[in-house]
Amino acid sequence: VQLQASGGGLVRPGGSLRLSCAASGRTSRIYVMGWFRQAPGKEREFVAVIAVNGGSTFYADFAKGRFTISRDNTKNTVYLQMNTLKPEDTALYYCASARTDAAYIATLYDYWGQGTLVTVSS
Repeated sequence: VQLQASGGGLVRPGGSLRLSCAASGRTSRIYVMGWFRQAPGKEREFVAVIAVNGGSTFYADFAKGRFTISRDNTKNTVYLQMNTLKPEDTALYYCASARTDAAYIATLYDYWGQGTLVTVSS
């Protein structure tokens, strides 16, 4: 499986961005797709996850109410809509896929995209 993340950029506080993650290859084996992020000098942290079939979702506390994860199975693409962005959301955002219900556990994910940079600054 190959994952290509895109959609990052520079946005002002309070603004919005939508990240995309396109999967290719053996996508039929994917059970969940998730988003993680890593800010400078900090550890990677979980953001959100979605089940490819059924669409159930789970969010980190900081993402609830501001971020929405969704998927388009016809395009093998997962999205992360981010609203009301804050400077502390600045990070490199990674998408990942897993063949099991990996939820928020990064080590259970099998494949990772290259990351897309989100910078929230005035």
